Amino acid sequence: MTKYLSVLICFLSLSAIAQNNTSYWQQHVDYNMDIDMDVETFQYKGTQKLEYTNNSPDDLNRVFYHLYFNAFQPGSEMDVRLQNIQDPDGRMTTEDKKSRIMSLSESEMGYIKVKSLTQDGKEVTYKTVGTVLEVELETPIKSGDKATFEMEFDGQVPQQIRRSGRNNAEGVSLSMTQWYPKMAEYDFEGWHADPYIGREFHGVWGDFNVNITIDKDYIIGGTGYLQNPEDIGYNYGDEGPKGKKGKKGKLTWKFKAPMVHDFTWAADPDYIHDKVTANDGTVLHFLYQDNDSIKENWKNLQPKTEQILEFFNENIGPYPYEQYSVIQGGDGGMEYGMSTLITGERKFGSLVGVTAHEMAHSWFQFILATNEAQHEWMDEGFTSFISSEAMNVVMGENKENPHSGSYRGYTYLANSGVEQPMTTHADRYNVNQAYSITAYAKGAVFLAQLEYLLGDDLQNEIIKEYYNQWKFKHPTPNDFIRVAEKVSGAELGWYLIDFGQTTNTIDYAVKTIDGNTATLERIGLMPMPIDAKVTFADGTTKMVHIPLRMMRWVKPNAENVQEDWPWAMPTYELKMDKEISKVEIDPSQLMADVKRDNNTMQK
Repeated sequence: MTKYLSVLICFLSLSAIAQNNTSYWQQHVDYNMDIDMDVETFQYKGTQKLEYTNNSPDDLNRVFYHLYFNAFQPGSEMDVRLQNIQDPDGRMTTEDKKSRIMSLSESEMGYIKVKSLTQDGKEVTYKTVGTVLEVELETPIKSGDKATFEMEFDGQVPQQIRRSGRNNAEGVSLSMTQWYPKMAEYDFEGWHADPYIGREFHGVWGDFNVNITIDKDYIIGGTGYLQNPEDIGYNYGDEGPKGKKGKKGKLTWKFKAPMVHDFTWAADPDYIHDKVTANDGTVLHFLYQDNDSIKENWKNLQPKTEQILEFFNENIGPYPYEQYSVIQGGDGGMEYGMSTLITGERKFGSLVGVTAHEMAHSWFQFILATNEAQHEWMDEGFTSFISSEAMNVVMGENKENPHSGSYRGYTYLANSGVEQPMTTHADRYNVNQAYSITAYAKGAVFLAQLEYLLGDDLQNEIIKEYYNQWKFKHPTPNDFIRVAEKVSGAELGWYLIDFGQTTNTIDYAVKTIDGNTATLERIGLMPMPIDAKVTFADGTTKMVHIPLRMMRWVKPNAENVQEDWPWAMPTYELKMDKEISKVEIDPSQLMADVKRDNNTMQK
């Protein structure tokens, strides 16, 4: 059975229950697009035919499209946010911290201009509001029905500011991300027509057929399977006259991408294109600049990428597509369907690290398609967790705790006074630093800390079961925690609430030692079970486990299980059978205690 057929079977067998407590459903879109790119002006013309299937229980009177390129215009919400936030992204600002967007000329800015739009052949009323197209439907799309939208649009690629753009700092001509009119997501919470201000995305699953006509000298990589490789050459098919540089005119690249929620591509006349077939049959494509200073690193990256793929296949679940592309472009690293755009002029370890992180997003964002604007920590945090695990193995780092950096980052944030709950919308953090540490570090700790709560074996089983139940869907935090509860048997709603929805902190201390009794104290508001190492006056040691009452559960294979600790009780008396000389709470340091200096007492 091909991977493509497996994808379709997985999609057609949706049967999970989502957190809104109704039968799970999700919308579906199929795109057919023809794009004609002018590489001299960086302008393009497009036609789009979109078939929209309303699988919701609601009749829809309007729809919304994202027009992301409109963010790269002076006075846009993205521009104004850059001018007002305390710590703007340095990639998007000048040396004196002024927005780069505000100085773009008409020929340098980005735009998507909709020229016409019909619904089932009839014109509809629409207006562009910043980065969102608001469409009033001529006829409601009833529950279970389909509608076909046909659109003509013009686009201009902005100077490379953030993720998308032309002529990035490393000389890549076109980084085409968030480049087309994209239907917004409608789910059990309603429409998600968020303006593009600077964060992440949410998309509707569907099939894409995209034809890109571009100058013959340009080589393309990105989402989708190339349907006419022999016409193209450039190591997609046998090199033929149409794929040779120097011939005037254009080529049309024809792509198909089954069951994705975005379509991305990059193009440059100087790309080197290498292919490697991994052990699982996935074809890995590498497209990078013909630059002698980076070639060795990009060649050495290729076997490492295959090892990373194998690690994720084993520790999350099988990669379901037939290819994956690592492409030099963009402004750092960003994940897309079947591909990533990364900057390539890096030290080798950094090049492998960014590839591991962005490739991990193919599971935690692209296959397990959380709403990144609302649940950015599930996207970035889970990705940071699993990519750190992969780097520990693939690069032979051999760290006892590969997530120690994430723990340090979270502890710093928790004590900084600027932390906001992980439920904060990604665009609405007071400072960028709080967003970054929350999404990446605290999100990774959320997953890593399950090893402390439940044990390593159950943590691994939970990740795999989460993939099995929620691939090709849009899971929420509650969906993840319910998987964890069902796999482990523990009650874990409190963990999601305290760590995921508040800024409550974990802080446990050893208060006193008196003979055979040690008094432990809960100082922070967040509860946890306690693992402690007890050293006795005779020099012997013993590990003890104090269950948390609200978990209604005891960790498997726990040593010396004590009476459980109710959260409301601020102290706990740990009574042993001989004199105690020292107690250390959480010697594993897997519990995210924000003040560890009170975790140990020596009599």
